[in-house]
Amino acid sequence: MKQILFFIIIIGIASKSFGQSEFSTKFKAIPPINTNSKPKKIIAPTTEIPNIIAPNVFKNTNILNTKPKTDNSTQKGAINNFSMIPKNDFMNPGDRYVGKMERDLDKSLKNAGLKEGSGPLVYKDVSFGEIRTKSMYFVIKYRDFGQIDGDFAKATLNEAVVENRLEMKENYQEFKIFFKEGINTFEIEALNKGLLGGNTAEFQIYDAEGKFIKSDYWENWDAGVKGKFIIIRE
Repeated sequence: MKQILFFIIIIGIASKSFGQSEFSTKFKAIPPINTNSKPKKIIAPTTEIPNIIAPNVFKNTNILNTKPKTDNSTQKGAINNFSMIPKNDFMNPGDRYVGKMERDLDKSLKNAGLKEGSGPLVYKDVSFGEIRTKSMYFVIKYRDFGQIDGDFAKATLNEAVVENRLEMKENYQEFKIFFKEGINTFEIEALNKGLLGGNTAEFQIYDAEGKFIKSDYWENWDAGVKGKFIIIRE
């Protein structure tokens, strides 16, 4: 009885071990999903950015020469329309003539005795030349040919004062100079500068018989400038 029981136990143990070995040889475990895998890097395609090079205006003449080409007829017309007067698209066409008109008007006013001179000051003495006469004296008429601005002068004959203070007014004033035979030196000296510029005056010279001898003027004299006459009484 004991032997049968032992035999049964041995058979059970053997069958159990056989089943475990067969199961172990045929069973294959499924590996778990790897959730910690790193994502693949996406590499963007590389594109080269070209360098920006500024155009060279000294080499590329087309940049500087922007004027359209013209034919010969257009060029001839451009030459005929050439003007030395600068043009401005926004200026009044009549403005280009204003400067010239003002200068012409200024000159006319001076010649008519209606405007003070506006030129540069005269610093050197002026010679009015030589006068030959048989008359015993001259009549000197004088006035300010411009605006009255307080011009004064002094008259001397052979270094002797004839008129100490001649005031230049709008209308002619006069005085006489008597001279000796031979050479006489007559001088008019500017005593000051007027309020509107240098000393200015116009003069006329007549002989004792009322004959016209000479007329002239001085303009923009500085104080101290002299006008000199050589009078020869024959």
